[in-house]
Amino acid sequence: MERRNFLKVVGATGAMIAVSPSTITGKLYASDGAAFQAFEKVQLMDGAGAPLKASALKKEVNYVFNYPHASTPSILLDLPAPTNKDVKLTSADGEEYIWKGGVGSKGTIVAYSAICAHQMAHPTPEDSFLQYCKKGQETMAYAPEDGSKGGIMVCSSHLAAYDVGSGCKVLGGPAEQPLASIIIEVAADDTLWASAVLGGDKFHEYFKVFKPELKKYYGGKRKGKKKVEGSAKTVAMNEYTKEMIQY
Repeated sequence: MERRNFLKVVGATGAMIAVSPSTITGKLYASDGAAFQAFEKVQLMDGAGAPLKASALKKEVNYVFNYPHASTPSILLDLPAPTNKDVKLTSADGEEYIWKGGVGSKGTIVAYSAICAHQMAHPTPEDSFLQYCKKGQETMAYAPEDGSKGGIMVCSSHLAAYDVGSGCKVLGGPAEQPLASIIIEVAADDTLWASAVLGGDKFHEYFKVFKPELKKYYGGKRKGKKKVEGSAKTVAMNEYTKEMIQY
């Protein structure tokens, strides 16, 4: 199993603590909150119920799986180029942490919570305003000075833009923190596993705000909050939702 340590900056001294997502359980607290929380390690499965392999991922395709709760969507991506490494990020409450980078043989595989850090827009079976915008694809959310297009995560609800190659740090728009990262591990047999969440998540607020949605799609808040166990079905976003909305 490929394992990567995730570092966290804590306290006034800025000391670094190494965290192994395969061995830590519960929450790792810093001075003013939690930036890392381990959940049950679950295997990502494809739509047919077979183990999803890292080598089977298509480049720049939005894959959706629910983790760590039954109702909390995440996006898995295989990017066209290796990500940046050891990116220092800060959550909205001032918690600092280090995002180590993509995984897989080329360091291109990443996963993030698909709940926008602004007002929690997220993929549903009906539509999705949050998705990765391919390189070369124009978006109103962000226009780099170098003239490049796409290659970013965009929430078209209020045009928040995130850098997928740098821990989904905020590039533009109203979001006040990066998207939470889903820690992915690649096993020796090329299978993919989700094991933890790194960064400031929106799960608590999400459960409070979207009660009607949780009832409609998951049978209620209690069922929607249930932790994912064993495996998580993973499909391309156009199979998960009826309409992908991107500006």
